[in-house]
Amino acid sequence: MSVPRSVALERFAYTLAAPVLAAAPNISPDGTVNASVLLAGAAGVGGMVLALKSDEGTGRKLVRLSPLVVGAAIDAAAMYTTSWGWDAVLAAAWAAAGWCVLPLSRSARRHHRPALAPAPQPARPTPAAVPAVVDDGADAFTRDVRLLWERAGAPGRTIVVHADRHPGTRHDLTMLLRAAEAGRPITGLTEAAVAAAFGVDDAQDVVRFAPVVQQPGRQGGPGWLEVRLTPDEAVRRRKAPTEHEWWADRIGSDNGPIPGSVFAKQVRDKQRRVTHYIAQVPDELGEPRVNLHALAAALKTKYDEGRLFVTVDGNQVLVSLWDSSPLAQVFPATRELLTPDKDGRWVTGYLGNGQPARNRVYTDRGAAHGLFVAPSGGGKTQLMALHIAADALFGAVVMLATEAPDEKTAALGEHTARYGVGALYMIRLLRVMVALLEIRGEMAWEDGKVHEWDPTRPGCPYRMLSAYLDEFLSAARNGDYGTEIMDLAELVSVKGRKYGVGLKVAGQSVYVQDGFTQLLCENLRENCIPVVLKVAPRKVTEMFKALGIPSEHIPDPLPRSFSAAEEGRIERVMRGEPEPPADSNTGGAGWIIEGKQPDVLRTLFMNFKTGIDDCFPDVIETLTDHEIQELEARDLWFDWTEPPRPGEFGPEPDDEDDDGGYTPKAKGKRDGGSKSARGRDTVASTRQALEAIKKLTNA
Repeated sequence: MSVPRSVALERFAYTLAAPVLAAAPNISPDGTVNASVLLAGAAGVGGMVLALKSDEGTGRKLVRLSPLVVGAAIDAAAMYTTSWGWDAVLAAAWAAAGWCVLPLSRSARRHHRPALAPAPQPARPTPAAVPAVVDDGADAFTRDVRLLWERAGAPGRTIVVHADRHPGTRHDLTMLLRAAEAGRPITGLTEAAVAAAFGVDDAQDVVRFAPVVQQPGRQGGPGWLEVRLTPDEAVRRRKAPTEHEWWADRIGSDNGPIPGSVFAKQVRDKQRRVTHYIAQVPDELGEPRVNLHALAAALKTKYDEGRLFVTVDGNQVLVSLWDSSPLAQVFPATRELLTPDKDGRWVTGYLGNGQPARNRVYTDRGAAHGLFVAPSGGGKTQLMALHIAADALFGAVVMLATEAPDEKTAALGEHTARYGVGALYMIRLLRVMVALLEIRGEMAWEDGKVHEWDPTRPGCPYRMLSAYLDEFLSAARNGDYGTEIMDLAELVSVKGRKYGVGLKVAGQSVYVQDGFTQLLCENLRENCIPVVLKVAPRKVTEMFKALGIPSEHIPDPLPRSFSAAEEGRIERVMRGEPEPPADSNTGGAGWIIEGKQPDVLRTLFMNFKTGIDDCFPDVIETLTDHEIQELEARDLWFDWTEPPRPGEFGPEPDDEDDDGGYTPKAKGKRDGGSKSARGRDTVASTRQALEAIKKLTNA
């Protein structure tokens, strides 16, 4: 048998080197040959140290370096032996070890294969042969499926028991599999293996596994598995899905806009041009979670177009998709809509889902207050006009005071019992309201007793009074009257409801730092349905927090426009034409806050240009004669447009200092409008307020 050349050369080298190891240290210890042997041994020791620190191949490296290290050791030992005999024995042993072990040749092979003849390799374990399926009289389709399954190597070591083709399809089927070995569970079978066996794509979409329940005459459990292969259905579902399939794939999937939701039905309202989608979330998933932006994308619209609205009721979800934003529509105000019903409710406008948004003229606590917030041009005067008309149609006495005049408020003043402009007019109106709390508190009803105001109880001797204060914050900052205006407003907001006195405040902010005290804000909020219109996006969060709305219910800002985006921009750019002007059309759009969650609405539109008389009753109600007599006795009922009367706001100035005119005594400036009434003399009751007014007016 031939010997490999590397083995023959290595053995020859060991034979020649053995005499050198024995003779070199004895003949010339300081010679070049002996020094070379010792240096080679030192290099071998260093290599062994590095081999011990390495992570792999350490054993082979030590074996390959062993001849150098052992040879150097024999060379060193030969310098101290007493005779040549010991040197010859050590060198011969070194050569014999190298001759048998062959470190260089054998250690170069990872598995230490012998140099002359390869060692027999251990036989690889062969997978247990899948027992052939006995001919059980299966139909032709099942036999064809078995052939494909066996051609793929019986994935998961399973056997096709039966296969059924889905009606109306060529490739869809359901297989019943069992483990090839009895008593063994099916493991290792994947969707990809099934798809590969039948040559289909998208295994995740077309292959489904289902457990098998034990039935009479057939076993079940982990050793059995039902496999549904539906490539044809997957193609149809992508191209022409049913409503339930579309919802499940696009909306109700785990990563969808409303995860876990199940489609119930779709309703198309042709008259209102809106499509409603109704879905339900299983009880175990808790409250529905809605991603409005993702939902808008799934419904092929944009969130800021104002066409999509979601209503959650328990575990049900209503998705309303309008052909065009309902907030872009104009809803004319009519007397029918503005007339309060038996519960004191009337239509303020319409919500985004098409429902009428209702406000109220009274509550179960008494007369309703009002809070209208909107920037300039947001529709605040329009909203105030709707409330004034509703109060007048209810039969209330309506009075209006504004800090600065404008055309619309002047037109509204023609339909009120009293109307005036300026902080002076406003403070006089508030003084009358405070005085009426005492006057009405002493007026007997038909039964001879005194009661708190209740519109459902007969025999009330007075009418409800609604007083509107427009641009309230500007008047509250007035240097002469601002402090008292805020004090009186706070008092009316606390006690007015019990005596049929409603305070309606309109302004551009409800922030405490802007002068709106926390007490006044809370009292109005609790006894009215606030309406907020057209808030700047950066102020939405702060505004609703000031109104006590939980952070999870703070709405997103309204879009800058509800009109559909102008199409054809690319063509205009190519032709060098300018863009059409933007149509903001958001006047009267905002939120109504009846509960904890604001709802988007568009208020009714009262056309001042064509006239507003049709929205108001023919008769303007006023206070009773008794109330007017009591107010005159307190020197509070006169022409409030007059200049300040002597002594009305404090003691008269000395004659010697009188310059011919009268300047009211300043009641203290509000520090930037940010301080509340707490540091001043507090008024705890209506009688105390009246006594303070009497002292100021010398009554």
